[in-house]
Amino acid sequence: MTGLFSMPDAAWVLFGLLVPLFLLNTPIAVAVGVSAVAAFMVQGDMNLMLVVQRLYAGADSFPLMAVPLFIIAGNLMGAGGISRRIVAVADALVGHLPGGLAAVSVLSAMFFAGISGSAAADTAAVGTILIPAMVRRGYSPAFSGAVQAAAGSVGVVIPPSIPMIIFGVLTGASIGRLFAAGVLPGLLIGASLMAVCVWHARRNGWRSERPFSSRALRIALTKATWALGAPLIILGGIAGGMFTATESAAIAVFYALFIGLFVYRELPLSSLPGLVLQSGITSAIILFIICTASVFSWFMAIRDLPAAIAQGLLGITENPLLLLLIINGMLLCAGIILETTAALILFVPVLLPVLPALGIDVIHLGVIVVMNLAIGMLTPPMGVCLIVSCSIASVRLEAISRAVLPFLLALLLNLALVSLYPPLSLYLPSLLF
Repeated sequence: MTGLFSMPDAAWVLFGLLVPLFLLNTPIAVAVGVSAVAAFMVQGDMNLMLVVQRLYAGADSFPLMAVPLFIIAGNLMGAGGISRRIVAVADALVGHLPGGLAAVSVLSAMFFAGISGSAAADTAAVGTILIPAMVRRGYSPAFSGAVQAAAGSVGVVIPPSIPMIIFGVLTGASIGRLFAAGVLPGLLIGASLMAVCVWHARRNGWRSERPFSSRALRIALTKATWALGAPLIILGGIAGGMFTATESAAIAVFYALFIGLFVYRELPLSSLPGLVLQSGITSAIILFIICTASVFSWFMAIRDLPAAIAQGLLGITENPLLLLLIINGMLLCAGIILETTAALILFVPVLLPVLPALGIDVIHLGVIVVMNLAIGMLTPPMGVCLIVSCSIASVRLEAISRAVLPFLLALLLNLALVSLYPPLSLYLPSLLF
């Protein structure tokens, strides 16, 4: 534990300011930036112009260009009629199950996750259609919102994933390999969430409302051919080496515009300025956090704080399984109290020095980190998926937080399985790259 207690005074200022600012509900980017600047001032031997340079350098990254592009692609596809057609395909596939509409919600979110890269966008795009439909069908508003919040959290595991892009930028890991690593865990999570929906339906005595129809599936697939082509182009192009993640995001934007304007003709030109503005605001928030957090993480790096913290962790135990348990616990706590981007930039540099002792591949660590933060999206107070679902379902956060507990348990079980069995995340990257 000596590594943790031998940190310089500036480091104590760094963390000593950060925690109270978080408790005071200060905006994350401001809290992180103020803490970093204060630490620089206490250090006394560093030019504050370095802060400005690091702010710029934090966003000066070609892979990070994918973040705003995937955000605008998701918004365009949501407004262009793609969400409704994806829901129709999901309904034809699993709508015949007990609690079918809840399972449809999960499967629709999985499809949309292959387009948007954002859990919040995933939750909103599918939730605005299916949460009201579930309530009309007799599901409680709290359960309807909980289903969609849990389903939306899959959006950061199934590629393309904005948190995986940020993880790749921070670690230098291949973003294509990270995307491939998220496929099997994402499918496993989706299947588990649908199993919870079916269990809940049977527990409440809900029966299937209709049999499976292959004809209905064929019709839905025909109408959604263009919509389902988006994830195939994005993921297939990256896996095939035809383009990078950033280039695939740009292609996704043009594809969404083409479908919305010329194929489905449900995207009015008058809505484009509003969609671009909304996407710009969301992107600016994320990139501002990245810029300020990059100053924070850079200061930690030059003062060798990640190594000190890693030494402290290894001082607790050198047992890889116990270390993995501690790291998962740290990440779960981070996901609960921090926004996803800030948690990534603050914790990933700390975890990298521990990898040799754990014997964990950096790609596997990326999936573990993102799965932990996905769980954080389902927990108050920073659970963005819960907040979006609460707004759509018009229920209190307390009610939806209780309803989401079975889904949280399913996510925790999946996290344990992926953590302990690396081939679940590493098989596809080794096969494709």
